[in-house]
Amino acid sequence: MIDDFTLEKCKKDRSILELKIKNLEHGINEAEKMIAESDLDSESLIFLRRKVAKSNQDLAILYSIY
Repeated sequence: MIDDFTLEKCKKDRSILELKIKNLEHGINEAEKMIAESDLDSESLIFLRRKVAKSNQDLAILYSIY
């Protein structure tokens, strides 16, 4: 989840907001590639899927500011 400090900075500065969105989108895409292409054990896959889900929630919050 996005911390309050980061959220406030994103609300005040559009360039920070855009950078945060871009970074989250990149991280989600890379994690999804790792999930699709890897032979990770189930525990690692669950961890990555949780991270992707949390990042998608953060992204939705940031898009609502945008």
